[in-house]
Amino acid sequence: MRAFDQPLPIDEALPGLTAALRAGNAAVLVAPPGAGKTTRVPLALLDEPWVAGRRILVLEPRRIAARAAAERMAATLGESAGQTVGYRARFGSKIGRTTRIEVITEGIFTRMMLDDPELSGVAAVLFDEFHERSLDADLGLALALDAQGALREDLRLLVMSATLDGARVARLLGPDAPVIESQGRAFPVETRYLGRDPRAPIDRQMAEAVQRALATEAGSVLTFLPGAGEIRRTERLLRESVRDSSVDIAPLYGALDPREQDLAIAPSPPGRRKVVLATSIAETSLTIEGVRLVIDSGLARVPRFEPGVGLTRLETVRVSRAAADQRRGRAGRTAPGVCLRLWHEPETASLPAFAAPEILAADLSRLVLDLAVWGVREPGALAFLDPPPEAAWREARTLLQSLGALDADGQASERGRAMARLPLEPRLARMVIDGARRGAGPTAARIAAIVSERGLGGDSLDLAHRLDGFQRESGRRVEDARRLAERWAREAEGLAPCTRGAVPSPAVLLALAFPDRIARARGDGRRVVLANGRGAALDPASALARAPYLAIAELTGTADEARILLATELTEAELEAEFGPAITQAVETGFDAASGALRARDIRRLGGLVLSERPASVKPGPETSRALAQAARARGLDRLPWSDHQRQWLDRVRFLHARLPETWPDLSWDTLAATAEDWLAPHLDGLTGLNGLDASRLGQALHALLPWELARRLDEEAPTHVEVPTGSRLPIDYAAEGGPVLSVRVQELFGLKTHPSIAQGRVPLTLALLSPAHRPIQLTRDLPAFWGGSWRDVRADMRGRYPRHSWPDDPANAEPTRRAKPRG
Repeated sequence: MRAFDQPLPIDEALPGLTAALRAGNAAVLVAPPGAGKTTRVPLALLDEPWVAGRRILVLEPRRIAARAAAERMAATLGESAGQTVGYRARFGSKIGRTTRIEVITEGIFTRMMLDDPELSGVAAVLFDEFHERSLDADLGLALALDAQGALREDLRLLVMSATLDGARVARLLGPDAPVIESQGRAFPVETRYLGRDPRAPIDRQMAEAVQRALATEAGSVLTFLPGAGEIRRTERLLRESVRDSSVDIAPLYGALDPREQDLAIAPSPPGRRKVVLATSIAETSLTIEGVRLVIDSGLARVPRFEPGVGLTRLETVRVSRAAADQRRGRAGRTAPGVCLRLWHEPETASLPAFAAPEILAADLSRLVLDLAVWGVREPGALAFLDPPPEAAWREARTLLQSLGALDADGQASERGRAMARLPLEPRLARMVIDGARRGAGPTAARIAAIVSERGLGGDSLDLAHRLDGFQRESGRRVEDARRLAERWAREAEGLAPCTRGAVPSPAVLLALAFPDRIARARGDGRRVVLANGRGAALDPASALARAPYLAIAELTGTADEARILLATELTEAELEAEFGPAITQAVETGFDAASGALRARDIRRLGGLVLSERPASVKPGPETSRALAQAARARGLDRLPWSDHQRQWLDRVRFLHARLPETWPDLSWDTLAATAEDWLAPHLDGLTGLNGLDASRLGQALHALLPWELARRLDEEAPTHVEVPTGSRLPIDYAAEGGPVLSVRVQELFGLKTHPSIAQGRVPLTLALLSPAHRPIQLTRDLPAFWGGSWRDVRADMRGRYPRHSWPDDPANAEPTRRAKPRG
């Protein structure tokens, strides 16, 4: 094993690690931040016999980490990056003919796997900082495991992490994969909690904490903020308030020019110290010399994909406890340090233990396309630590089919295979491929660069201004981006040779990538509606607010409150010419609640986007009948013009259904509403409004719900009326909660010795006994018991109130009557 001049804590674990990879083809290495695993392990493995002159790939989650790791390893060897150690990243690479260790970003590894599934000339793949659980890392490991099992049993796979369930990952790698742990070395870090005012901006509170720390502590300061916006605002506040000329303010985030990133990472000159304002990019992999103070906002910005909306939005969330510990550890890398946390100590216990894997909350369209090219149509065919969610998988598959990348069976089409060759998201890859085919490859590639990398070309929401700025700007980052766009254009032109025809505008190109985000203005100069049916807001001060149509690339916010960040004007002529075959025209009928009638409009649509509409006549037919039935259901069936007899009929059937559900149908309001199109629509022929629906039609519809035999039994078992001893036919109330009720004046029951019942004598009626003035006296379900019991008290009360009426001592044998006693 290679010897090193400078010892690192990871060194003690290297003998066990090298032995494990000599004996097997997979292992897990768990080592804390600062142990040196990123830069020491690849060099230690380089001379192993199983490497035999082949390359070692080291995967990093971020470009800045890949570049920094490669340069540090090269410096250890006394070389420059691009010799024995090199790197590959989106905006720049340094790889030479003698390069044996390649530090690459995770997305590039996926492209390498698709181009060469055997990974020819590669001895090992090291997945660094795997605990971050990026989508590319999960996919890369799944593909590597598949290749190892089917093609390359000799391929070594090493998963390295600072905070990870090593045993769980080892089980994924194979039954014999060992877990090697390094204890590392860390200096003590004092943790102080400063609390936070939720009403105050985080950047202002961070600036105040930095000023206090500079005044009371020694050493450089590393702060953690959620995003570039907070970093820029904090930087502005500090430049206005920090008077010490020996303090340098250094922002650090992914979209910065590499030269500015290098300034943040490099050691401070003697006699100076710095304040590094970083995103979570500085949690792992990067070593920032001289840091003795960490100030943690406790926040991070992560992408969240909404499958039902098709939008990925950045969401500010509280960090996990593991991430908070990682950040804290940065203060104790080279000496004892201090960590200041901008939250209250009890809140730490409520933080999630680990961040959720990106695969559980990301847009899976790139993953699904890559797997289709790999030959996998279902995620269960590969070994994932966490399988992709079904809803997001289906959404991604639907999108890819709409882009022409997959066929109906989920297999990659010719266009899809071409798209997968470009290191771009599927929407942008489709745009560049189609742009190249139509002579606009360079423009499409520049748009792809602007959309995929924040800050290129400025911050205007108008794509035309961004394209202009992208061409005029100077600086290493934008120059690298322009070269990369040129390479994409060349690759696309090789994949899709140019055909003759009109060269599409930037707006058309953008619409090819985001056809579901073609938008039409609503007329207020601020709101637009998209082809996917959603709404979005536009800055009313923008010139785009006057455009009738837009092609939108980037949105933020929720589905209900989306805000446009990048778009350009799409003319009506371009829309018609480009998307004519997708535009549909049909007469659509809807119910107008105010008039109670159907209204029809002749509408031209692109997806959910209404391009034009005009009134049309409503022609009665099966469709209008169903629409009216739906409208009746929406209004509430109980509001229809039922007659009293029909309402009682329903109550009678419901009464019998409650007793014999296997014989009598369920005609509850809920069931009738659920089946309205089946039983009501056939009786609405010729109608175009609910005003024409009368009790006669409702009666026909109702009676069709009962077979003839049950209709006959209905009158027998649930009669509408009961004849009492006076000969009066009184209606039965079947809607009462306690069962059927007969309301009757008590005098009309004189002479009745048995209690009246229905349902062939099985159900006694509840008698609501009334006074001569039809006022309630008493309820009973046992008339003989009433005569022999409480009648005596009722009789005494009634004689006093109604002296002109008969109140016999023995009502069971008295003459029934409807009248008072004759005068005299």
